[in-house]
Amino acid sequence: MKLGFFTANFTEKPLEEVVKMVAGYGYETLEIPAYEGNGQLETKDIIKGNHAAEVKKMVAGYGMEIQALSNHADSFLIMGPPGKETDFIYKGTAKEKIMHGTESLIRTAQAANALEAPIVVGYPGVENWGRFFFFPYGEGWSEYEEQFAERFTPILDKFQEYGVKFAIEIHPNSFVYDIHTARRALELVDYHPALGYNLDPANIIYLMIDPALAVDSLKDRIFHVHAKDAELVKHNIALGGTLMHGDMSALEHTYRFRIPGWGQVEWKRLITELSMIGYTGSLSYEHEDVTMSRMDGVEKTAEFLKPLIIKNPYEGRKDKLFNKD
Repeated sequence: MKLGFFTANFTEKPLEEVVKMVAGYGYETLEIPAYEGNGQLETKDIIKGNHAAEVKKMVAGYGMEIQALSNHADSFLIMGPPGKETDFIYKGTAKEKIMHGTESLIRTAQAANALEAPIVVGYPGVENWGRFFFFPYGEGWSEYEEQFAERFTPILDKFQEYGVKFAIEIHPNSFVYDIHTARRALELVDYHPALGYNLDPANIIYLMIDPALAVDSLKDRIFHVHAKDAELVKHNIALGGTLMHGDMSALEHTYRFRIPGWGQVEWKRLITELSMIGYTGSLSYEHEDVTMSRMDGVEKTAEFLKPLIIKNPYEGRKDKLFNKD
């Protein structure tokens, strides 16, 4: 495993400035935003000329490598919502939004291939997450299952062609939001080899799901991991529950994203389970902690996680007590 950094933590800064800034803290790999207009990396540029080679050389010059590209924004359009809720990503009809999301996600796989980055992280979206509930329209979620298979199978085929894997981030308000829907999504595309998951433990603690159990359940379909923590605020939860709406920075909010080590994720337990399934990828630090600055997070996350990362699996004992040969 390696300590990674999601450069979208500082989207207002050019990519190289961010890489230079974090390299000295011990971060080893990068996750870079690749949705359109992100300000750091445009896929249309990457797949032209020698730009990919230039970016790889720049990153390597700081002793780092690119582990993943992020298309969290555009990919969300593929299943929706198709209305005003996603106009901030792309304005258009439902059909135009689906097309934009699909083309952007496939182009991100092409860019990842050019950059030799093995993974693209994103969301499938969903038209109305509330349909997971059986009332008032019990057939709603089954219709979304048909949409997922129809829209994502050809995308996954293109990923396979480019030699890149698509890691869906398991997240509330999206088609894949828990362990059951993650398993079902694999079934719907006949266990396509290009489909797996980005595990962000903070996202599922929100729904009181155990991140370590998610690892043991999904095993080698865990392609990428976000280093992000979360806190269900004990003195607020009795009033607002786990699905409280509103600004997460509000003092009375029941749920807060935190930096690793400052929330309720059991990191030693989670890293142990990742090691046990043979995970050798990155723990990609993403900052959404409303209680402290991003630079506080950069420093404190590296100090906390670096000593916990397991570099190599257990070799086994070779002495006489454990070797009968």
